[in-house]
Amino acid sequence: MGIQNIVLVHGFWADASCYRAVIAGLVAEGYNVIAVQNSLTSLAEDVAATQRAIARLTGPVILVGHSWGGTVITAAGNSDRVAALVYLAALAPDTDESMVDLMSRHGTPSPHFQPQDGVVWITQAGVQEVLAGDLTAEEVALIHATQTPPSVALPETKLTGTPAWKQKPSWYVVATEDRAVPLALQQELSDRMGARVSSVAASHLLLLSQPQVVIDAIKAASKLEGSGAADA
Repeated sequence: MGIQNIVLVHGFWADASCYRAVIAGLVAEGYNVIAVQNSLTSLAEDVAATQRAIARLTGPVILVGHSWGGTVITAAGNSDRVAALVYLAALAPDTDESMVDLMSRHGTPSPHFQPQDGVVWITQAGVQEVLAGDLTAEEVALIHATQTPPSVALPETKLTGTPAWKQKPSWYVVATEDRAVPLALQQELSDRMGARVSSVAASHLLLLSQPQVVIDAIKAASKLEGSGAADA
């Protein structure tokens, strides 16, 4: 079966429950899964939450990051416990790069982002247009109502230290219909890290609309398929 421990890390405006379909599929196949609840207040806090999840499990771990969660696993993935990384339409900064540094090369912020009292909210129209174009109206409304707004400081936060993708085998699932992380940026980042790439015609929230594609990528990583490394 390969590596059995999976830690899932979510992005902006989401929470751990956005992995619910992925979790159900992985648990049904015998994997041990923890989905991190990020505070989205600072990179350091989110990395610490991920490290606590890793510490709860025994043996090697696969880290999975969606969107902002890619930045988190890029920092947390340097742990000796982490065997591989899976990026889902995710950011994967290099040293001294921030989200703004990456995203500004491929567009401008959406007018649906609304900074207020130190955090950034997203409108319901923004959820539909930017995050979830292939989900139902009911799912869009639920995401909007339960959103976890990120700190306004997070997009400017630069990665310090060596990015884990330079040292660990990596997989990347490209969402070709994404309106949050541009397709060109996903392709640039996955190519830069030398990831094993798969793609799916899905919105940014591919983990909700295409959970089996995500599960398949995680399973490939858990077996270190195509990485040149021995099975754990």
